[in-house]
Amino acid sequence: MTNDSLIQALHHGLIVSCQAPVESPLHEPTVIAAMAQAAVKNGAVGVRIDTPAHIVAVKQKVKVPIIGLWKQVVSGYDVYITPQFHHAAAVAKAGADIIAIDATTRNRPGDETMADIIARIHQLGKTVMADVDTIEAAKAAVAAGADIVGTTLFGYTDSTKHLSPPGWELLTQIVQQLDVPAICEGGISSPQMARRAIDLGADAVVVGTAITGIDHLVKRYVKEL
Repeated sequence: MTNDSLIQALHHGLIVSCQAPVESPLHEPTVIAAMAQAAVKNGAVGVRIDTPAHIVAVKQKVKVPIIGLWKQVVSGYDVYITPQFHHAAAVAKAGADIIAIDATTRNRPGDETMADIIARIHQLGKTVMADVDTIEAAKAAVAAGADIVGTTLFGYTDSTKHLSPPGWELLTQIVQQLDVPAICEGGISSPQMARRAIDLGADAVVVGTAITGIDHLVKRYVKEL
């Protein structure tokens, strides 16, 4: 699919992030694929999937756009969402339509730059979603060629850890200041919040924990009891 057709397919829809902690029994390709199937069956227009193995499994079960990423911790660096090009290449090979990368201004391993990673992903024929934390990072990502910008990392970096997602102000800044599709992700915990994101100008909304985060949600209930 082209960039335009992908954006159109996601327009004003729900993207479900189907992920599970590595230590969870749910962290199995077949289980993640079942989550994705259930999400799509009930109206999700796209899914966000971590790791090549899970992307391969999901690709066999759904026909909607897949936002793929690979969380990898690299010693000495804070970036972890598809931190290097070889991670992006593996995600692309697995079948992701859109590749999400950490697009904060933090240093990357291997002396790679965001612009270089984005350019090389484009050479693979894939769309790039820039996961950002600030409007400055969003502007830099767009200047580097990112096709989509997401508020994914708002509240999860040193410069924003004092703030709590959803990043309503960041979303508004992206919509008002940048000519690029914006996806609201992070902290969306109710249908009403998802609706607010669309009303603020988001092209689509990603919801993860509130729908698929069984491990996290059960812990919250148990702690309260």
